[in-house]
Amino acid sequence: MLTKVYGSAVFGVEASTITIEVNIDKGIGYHLVGLPDNAIRESNYRIAAALQNNGFKIPGKKITLNMAPADLRKEGSAYDLTLAIGILAASGQIKAENLDEYIIMGELSLDGSLQPIRGALPIAIKAQEEGFKKFLLPSQNAREAAIVKDLEVYAIDSIAQVIDHFDNDTELERTLVDTRNEFFNALEQPEFDFADVKGQESIKRCMEIAAAGGHNIILIGPPGAGKTMLAKRLSSILPPMTLREALETTKIHSVSGRMREHVGLMAQRPFRSPHHTISDVALVGGGAYPQPGEISLAHNGVLFLDELPEFKRTVLEVMRQPLEDRDVTISRAKFTVTYPSSFMLVASMNPSPGGYFNDPSAPVTSTPAEMQRYLSKVSGPLLDRIDIHIEVTPVPFDKLSDERKAESSVEIRKRVTEARKLQTERFRESENIHYNAQMSVKQIRKHCALDAGSKDLLKNAMEKLNLSARAYDRILKVSRTIADLEASPTIEAHHITEAIQYRSLDRDGWLG
Repeated sequence: MLTKVYGSAVFGVEASTITIEVNIDKGIGYHLVGLPDNAIRESNYRIAAALQNNGFKIPGKKITLNMAPADLRKEGSAYDLTLAIGILAASGQIKAENLDEYIIMGELSLDGSLQPIRGALPIAIKAQEEGFKKFLLPSQNAREAAIVKDLEVYAIDSIAQVIDHFDNDTELERTLVDTRNEFFNALEQPEFDFADVKGQESIKRCMEIAAAGGHNIILIGPPGAGKTMLAKRLSSILPPMTLREALETTKIHSVSGRMREHVGLMAQRPFRSPHHTISDVALVGGGAYPQPGEISLAHNGVLFLDELPEFKRTVLEVMRQPLEDRDVTISRAKFTVTYPSSFMLVASMNPSPGGYFNDPSAPVTSTPAEMQRYLSKVSGPLLDRIDIHIEVTPVPFDKLSDERKAESSVEIRKRVTEARKLQTERFRESENIHYNAQMSVKQIRKHCALDAGSKDLLKNAMEKLNLSARAYDRILKVSRTIADLEASPTIEAHHITEAIQYRSLDRDGWLG
């Protein structure tokens, strides 16, 4: 007897439907074909134990299971439940009508309970596109899949529930998620809040400008000055994600298995902070079966590189192309996968190997040669892509002990969102440009025109502070964002003055 059951395979952030054909014939044997990996080949042991512990068994006949399309590589243990239901239906141990309406996925434990799977959201999206009506999957992933409209999602805890549903027509409880309500509730409750930060008003202002214009930023300061604390709160003042952005972000975290259990849509922008010992592949993505790296997990959010000069030079260099293109393509002999990687880069570094070069209260313990060696680990082309450099100094005791509550992230985000609306309107005819940090040289000339007084001010500043040529365009971009925060149609002299402050590393005496 031949039975067809349907599952799904995930490649990149997209899914492909897999048809599992189960044929039972005279003879003895268990043949699983269709390019399964080792985890799928081992499934017969898990399936046999799970069925036996629930009063069923694998029939002692010749069983052939084909995973079509047969030339597509399948991996992972998420097909256990699909294969088990196919075997039970083909051997007549359960009634299984309307199997063609279902996508069934789940990893089996030996007692028949289900373990969570990866990629539930892209699988659900594909199932809905291809006209499937119902999706049975582990309860830990059900809220994630229930985001998709016009698809009935059922949370399953064990294979016994699925058997009762098909054999005894037992009703399963449908998982329903009010996506819009859940999404907007989460927006007003950021995990980290700028209200927790004492002092550092100038740095908060700098963070607000970076968020408003999408500018990459580097914080330079001694240990304990608050660089990490400030960076963690940046994602809380970025404009709220749209539903489309939230879906994109959730898909990436879903396929990498990074979704928290019983969570639906990701409403908060992601914040990723990899350790400085990270490899190239872990940062940009890759592997035999390419998985998203940290830059893709930070898509639509913030990637924080703490102690930037401690990262390997090759790791930092592979980031240059994704910073420009906003996606990363990983190629293998038989297929190519593209992961989105539109993130804001926040980096921090000590100003010297000893850490206290710009701290007036601490002695300088590093020689000029050590300083130069330390700072030269950060390449010019990478710094080219960082618009704002700001020095962070330790907070004095009277500020730390101040009981007054600082301005909250929600208040700052309102100003940032208004500035982004102006930029959306400005770049509405440009397909790949959405905010000031992405402006090309041509657009800088168009949107950042200066009057004579502002030009003279910028000329004098560049000469007196020995600012490099790369600083010129960065200052104009940041000035445009400062003007947007004030809803000013033109760039004024005080906008230029403030932007010049944010180019520490371009001054003579920092990077030579």
